[in-house]
Amino acid sequence: MSIIGQETFSFKDMTLVKRNKLGDKVPLELFRAIRLIGMYEGLPMHGKATTLTIGRTIGEKIEATSVNELLKKFEQLKIGIPSVIEETGKGFRVAIEDCFCEGLPVHAGNLVCDLEGAIFEGALSKILNKKVSVKEVKCNVNGDERCEYEVRFLG
Repeated sequence: MSIIGQETFSFKDMTLVKRNKLGDKVPLELFRAIRLIGMYEGLPMHGKATTLTIGRTIGEKIEATSVNELLKKFEQLKIGIPSVIEETGKGFRVAIEDCFCEGLPVHAGNLVCDLEGAIFEGALSKILNKKVSVKEVKCNVNGDERCEYEVRFLG
């Protein structure tokens, strides 16, 4: 039973899989359907408020203690292959190769990887012990060659 405000699941709990026949993998098309048909098309404002809340919460629970660990975790979880491509005193820019949206039809003007950015934001805020803002600025679905996020330090 869950008490409001009390943590119910940890990220480590998510690794406990006991599916003897189907195993621990689900198809990418199911994830895409949940994200893009269910949330992006089914919720107001393309589900942005929901994906930000969900993503930040997931990010806070990712077990990483440095930016490099977080980048490795993103690849391990098959979110994508991240790399820092630019650094400034106010933040940095991250490119994501092999993102979940790679290969989808182009819908110019659409950035659909806000959940992944919010996961990054939640994890970074915890790792750096300060507020950060992560904004998707490029997306394969928009016709860009890769997805990119702008990370800004806020406090």
